[in-house]
Amino acid sequence: MNTLFGKTLVVTLTVLGSGLMPLAVAQAVDSPITEEPTASPTNSEETDPQIINVEADPLPESVVSGEKVSENSPNGLLPTPTNTEIATPVSGEKVSENSPNGLLPTPTNTEIATPVSSEKVSENSPNGLLPTPTNTEIATHKAADFSQQISPNQETGSEPTKENSRVSDPSPESTWTQQVIPVSGLTAELPQEDTSIEPAREKTLNPESSLVDRDTSVEPDLQNTLNPEFSEDNTSSMDQVTSVSQLSDVKPTDWAFQALQSLVERYGCIAGYPDGTYRGNRAMTRYEFAAGLNACLDKVREVITAGTTNLATKEDLLAVQRLQEEFAAELATLRGRVDTLEARTAELEANQFSTTTKLTGQVLTYLGDAFGKNASEANNTTLGYRLQLNLNSSFTGQDSLFVVLEAINLRPLNTATEFPQGRLSGPTDESRFLPSDISGNGSLNLIGLGYRFPVGDKLLVSLNAFSSNRLLSAPLSPFASPTTGALSYFGAINPILYPAIQQTGIGVQWKATPWLNFDFAAGSEFRTNDPTVGFSKAGYSGSVRTVFDFGPLDISLNYVHLYSPQFGVDTFSGSNAAQIQGAGAVVANAYLPGISYRVSRTLGLSGSVGLINARALGKGTKGDANVVDYRFSLAFYDLGKEGNLAGIVFGVQPRLTGTSNGAIAQAIGLPAGQRKDRDLGFHIEAFYTHQLTDNITITPGIFWLTAPNHDDRNADVVVGAIRTTFSF
Repeated sequence: MNTLFGKTLVVTLTVLGSGLMPLAVAQAVDSPITEEPTASPTNSEETDPQIINVEADPLPESVVSGEKVSENSPNGLLPTPTNTEIATPVSGEKVSENSPNGLLPTPTNTEIATPVSSEKVSENSPNGLLPTPTNTEIATHKAADFSQQISPNQETGSEPTKENSRVSDPSPESTWTQQVIPVSGLTAELPQEDTSIEPAREKTLNPESSLVDRDTSVEPDLQNTLNPEFSEDNTSSMDQVTSVSQLSDVKPTDWAFQALQSLVERYGCIAGYPDGTYRGNRAMTRYEFAAGLNACLDKVREVITAGTTNLATKEDLLAVQRLQEEFAAELATLRGRVDTLEARTAELEANQFSTTTKLTGQVLTYLGDAFGKNASEANNTTLGYRLQLNLNSSFTGQDSLFVVLEAINLRPLNTATEFPQGRLSGPTDESRFLPSDISGNGSLNLIGLGYRFPVGDKLLVSLNAFSSNRLLSAPLSPFASPTTGALSYFGAINPILYPAIQQTGIGVQWKATPWLNFDFAAGSEFRTNDPTVGFSKAGYSGSVRTVFDFGPLDISLNYVHLYSPQFGVDTFSGSNAAQIQGAGAVVANAYLPGISYRVSRTLGLSGSVGLINARALGKGTKGDANVVDYRFSLAFYDLGKEGNLAGIVFGVQPRLTGTSNGAIAQAIGLPAGQRKDRDLGFHIEAFYTHQLTDNITITPGIFWLTAPNHDDRNADVVVGAIRTTFSF
């Protein structure tokens, strides 16, 4: 008995010497325990750990390690460690009766690492003392007698955690430390291990990986600031930066320096160009913004998942609060503007014209007069207009159903020619402003109806029920627009492109290569809706147009074949004899090469030469006739203001250059013995289009006709006009 008592006394003194017994005694005396502590469950006993509420005044110094006890340590007993590791005890061990407050087992030759953070103790943690980490893995150590590793936030029997796993801390300030703690008078040193910080993911996040089959065609001026890899001029990989000082073009004086510093050094979601620049002054696309934002959100999500850093400090919250207070008025104004925009959008949607149809229009007004020996007496100052409404509907986003309505009251100014005497004298079409200014009663009429749709990537098909156009590709003339181009019809475009009216028809545009287009068109003349005429008795025409696009240089080759029972080859311009009317039905071939060259941004040259070979088929009037014209122009772009256009046109309007016999010449109306137009008259024009606003232009201009009707016996005619255009 004495021997047993002696051994017990030795053990007791040993415990007292190690500093554990005084701790247990102090805890038992000074700390009221609300519940009886229980041992941790073993592999064979799965019981819920008991929660123990301990209230005790902290001791001035730890009796365990000699460190000062932190007020924030669990139950006031253990010091609050910083950035250390905890090796969890194997739950299968029996709790020592001599452990402090009966909760922790007395480890022997085990390694204890203190918890990393001073988080609030979770009620679900083992024995209520250790914090419960969230979505983290804490390194565990294998006991000598057991092969199972248990995570401190798992109960016995749960899946073992991955061995040698390590918590990832993206914060550059976090480090791992090791602490030597005396246990039962013995010293256990932690084994040396790699304390470097490992990233939470095996590879760096790449925002581009989330964009599949991305369109890489980005405009040169839209560059990326968050993810430069998307820009055209940089196809190499990004360089991740960890400090804002690595970006050579970012300076502390830049207004966004602090924002970049936070994104780079706190979240690490900003990447720079391989040359070490950030290029923050460049714009970016919505795709690039989404990619960069996704990278930051992924990094924030990673930090939240790791749960190892302070996600929001008190200073951060105060900064957000200050920003909210500072910009409260602006935010309120912005909310008001958004509400107003939503209301206006709802009103527009409720009262919109159509969900599939877009309405555009133009109003042209002409204030003009003609001057000359005979023209001054035949004309007074006039004011005419043309209103055009365009209804463009799309059902697939690529097709187009177009309806064009027009109201016009224009009249051609009278050139009042005297020669050649007979039915070819009088007014000519040389003074025409528009090809349609002959109808002029002001009523609203249908002048265009058709449907266009693509077939594959290279074909565009146009079906026209009214007014079939031969020019499916863009015209070469810089003055073709009736709103900003030349004043006269001849100055706007070479009229031999349209030697016959083509109403109902079909057109096909084939984009063979990026630099080569083909336009094919075929159609019928007037009155195809008349059962007595239809397609079989109406005139017809077919054309092929080839356009070569070599950048600043464009070349076109045009060919038109036509048959007209009664309208000849009326081009709505030139001399009266050049229409070849009165000799019966006419079949003709027209040829028109053209060229346009953009010398510089502000200067352009263009020109074309037209030839019509016609054959009259009337009884007793059969014969051949030739019509020729040419024109050259000089364009001055952005003269005085961006959008302005000035031009000079010099040319010869369509002229009858010869007939094969006197019968056809007399049938056309030429005097006996005359087989062609007597003389050569020129068309000289100058105009200036000034862009008042995006929707209003004003164009003063003048053109001079020498030898009108291609007969120098007629006095010259000068036409002056001011055109005003309203577009909507």
